[in-house]
Amino acid sequence: MKKSVLFILSLLVFNKLIYAQEVSTEKKGYKYNNNFDLALSTSGNQFSGAPSWVKFHNITKKQRFKLGYGVRFTAQGGSNLYYTTAPAILTSKQKGPQVLFSETFPENIDTFLVTNSQNNSLNISINLQYTIKEKIDIGFNIDALGFTFGAATTGKYIAYQSKESGSNQTAKPTAFNVLLISDNDIGMLNSELYLRYWLNKRVGIRAGVTFIFTEYTTTNKLRLDNNRWRNKALMGMIGITFSPFR
Repeated sequence: MKKSVLFILSLLVFNKLIYAQEVSTEKKGYKYNNNFDLALSTSGNQFSGAPSWVKFHNITKKQRFKLGYGVRFTAQGGSNLYYTTAPAILTSKQKGPQVLFSETFPENIDTFLVTNSQNNSLNISINLQYTIKEKIDIGFNIDALGFTFGAATTGKYIAYQSKESGSNQTAKPTAFNVLLISDNDIGMLNSELYLRYWLNKRVGIRAGVTFIFTEYTTTNKLRLDNNRWRNKALMGMIGITFSPFR
């Protein structure tokens, strides 16, 4: 009788262990730690909307620090935006990571004033996140590579050392986006710094800032043989997160 009871208890314990192992394995499956986000940002005369998907991977034992990759679509719009000379070789007179700490040469910088700006990008993103408490995350993400599309526009070229200053120029969004460093960057790139609070297991709200680059390429090359123009904008951001298998 005792042996039967022990055998039944052993089976129950074994069953429990197998079940726990299965649950643990399942939670490590690909469908877990997938976030679907929508972020809205504005700075007054400029705004953006950005739906995205991110897959996170835990990289510490306590599962607080996560590294992720994803895809983000960003739609930007603005009025009366000033786009300035973009290439690092002109703004800093050099290329490479050192431009982050280099001085800017104002004599090389002209302006392209766009009355109505509208750009759309689809980029691969890099994501970092740290869980401060069970319901609070702090995170940072940045676009790495992708492309931009949008309608052509006409803007006013402003330069103090060119006979073409004051002329209207036609431009299109720069087609390809590449994250390099500072003014080495090419195209439209979006980044966010945020705090997230989970309302429940699957739904969270975010607040923070968006830093977005948009870029136009003029049809004509102007002073210093330049045709690339960049606008940098820091905007307030709110967002919502849905994580169906958290």
